[in-house]
Amino acid sequence: MWGRSSAHPERTGNRTTGAGGAARQWISDPIDGTKSFVRGVPLWGTLIAVMEGPEVIAGAAAFPATHELVAAARGEGAWWNGARCAVSAVATLADATVLSTGTAFEPGDPRRARWDALGDRASVARTWGDCFGYLMVATGRAEVMMDPRLNVWDAASVQVIVEEAGGTFMDWNGVRTPEGLGGIAVNAALEAQVRAALVG
Repeated sequence: MWGRSSAHPERTGNRTTGAGGAARQWISDPIDGTKSFVRGVPLWGTLIAVMEGPEVIAGAAAFPATHELVAAARGEGAWWNGARCAVSAVATLADATVLSTGTAFEPGDPRRARWDALGDRASVARTWGDCFGYLMVATGRAEVMMDPRLNVWDAASVQVIVEEAGGTFMDWNGVRTPEGLGGIAVNAALEAQVRAALVG
């Protein structure tokens, strides 16, 4: 086992639908990484996204403590502090950095063993978590990020950011959604290997 931390049930966010049941919804998480924030750990962020039906069409993540802002819109790419950003080209797990918010799976959850095995194969495995891990993937500084559990306000903005940076965002069933079973972000070069290792 290479890392443990508690899950984050304290996080709360908002989903706002326009008057008259408009198709577009605003999704926000004012402080993603509350436990980090209250302890003075700088790996927290503020997330905001726009969804049209089930599709995230734009999202942004601000990291005040590290002075970073990343944003993306469908078909427009991802931007990090005003410059285009992209996932890394690392293509072997032995050279990869893999991250997680934590490894607090439910007892007996088979995903825990799969994640531990992936971490054992990686060059670096850390719990640099919450939304900061997804920023690391989108900007090419890490290759894989995972969460056992996510709410839509945790996942919506990072989904579009990672995808527009050239990566993949999926749940643990391999479905491209911000509303599924947890979340996995990975660069394009490692997607097939990570799917084979993690998706049940």
